[in-house]
This record gives sequence, C-alpha cells and structure tokens, in this order.
Amino acid sequence: MDAELNRRRIIAIARAAFADVGLDLPMREIARRAGLGIATVHRHFPARTDLVTAALAELVAECREDMQASLDEPDPWRALSGAVHSFAEHRLQDRGLNEALFGSHPAAAAFAVDRREQARAMEQLVDRAREAGAVRPDVTVEDVRVCLGAIASFRLAHSATDLQRLVELLLIGLAADDSTSPGISARLHRTHRQAIP
Repeated sequence: MDAELNRRRIIAIARAAFADVGLDLPMREIARRAGLGIATVHRHFPARTDLVTAALAELVAECREDMQASLDEPDPWRALSGAVHSFAEHRLQDRGLNEALFGSHPAAAAFAVDRREQARAMEQLVDRAREAGAVRPDVTVEDVRVCLGAIASFRLAHSATDLQRLVELLLIGLAADDSTSPGISARLHRTHRQAIP
C-alpha cells in the first residue's frame, strides 16, 4: 500500500512540477518536492521517460473522460464548447505534459491511438453542432483544430483570465449567428462579458 501511495504521490508532484518548470526538471528535484529519496523515485520510475509516460497516462485518461462527457452532452453547442474549454483547462494545468503529448517527446508515441480517438470524437462533436445549426454552416473540424492550436500556443505568461478571453472569442467566431441559431450568440457574448474583469 505504501509503495502505491508513493507512486501516486510521485506522479502528482511530477505533474505539478512539469506544469510549473517543464519536463527537464531533474528527478532529484522531483524526489525532494515529494519528500522522498531519489532511490525511491527510481524504484518506481527508473528513467525520466517512465515518469513522463506515467504522468501522461493520467492526463490522457482525464482527457478521455472529458471527451466522453462532451459526447454524452445532449446539447450540441454545450458539447463542443465544453470540449474546447476542457482543452484550455488542461493547457493551464498541465503545460509541460501538453507540450509533450502534442510535440515530439518520445513518451507521446505510446498515446498515438488515444490522440486519433480524440480527433474522431472531436469530428463527431463538430458534425453534431453543424447539423444542429449551433455553429456556422461552413465550420469544419479543421477550423476547430486551428482554435485548439491557438489555445495550445497561448503564452502562459499572461493570466488565466486572458486565456479564458481567448477561448470565448474563438467560440464566438465558431458560433452560428442569431439568424441561424437563436440565443447562442447572446449566450456567448454574456459569458464573454463575465470573463472580462
């Protein structure tokens, strides 16, 4: 039991450290932050890549749960916008891991299937939203990916409020206008105003 608790603690500390400092943080520093000896950390994760992979596995599992919640949401606009908001939240909370997952880090290769499944799920959300008239008729999944790319490349030196503002502006750009989907633009603009201090 203690071994499993230590493993979970190491992963939790590593996720926070990777978000704060990046993936290059020395294993010894992760051990120090976890209040454990370096030998204990290496027993669970012999190499840094093993620890990054374990942390990524937790992140991917959370993203999978978020996407399933969006797929289960009956309202097509809430489903799509919820998925975009979840992506932005992980951008804030798991900066280093997100960069690894969507970059060229060797640990990301283990999650290629998950990324393809997420991409297919996003296509479903976009198709549903377009069929329901919740987004502009010319919106494609590529447009949404451009929005996600903008979120992923957002400089986190800015505040979380600035990222939220970016998300709302991107969603306003995707949403159908009042003539095709009454109420959606109004709801977006209301949410956007509330997000601005």
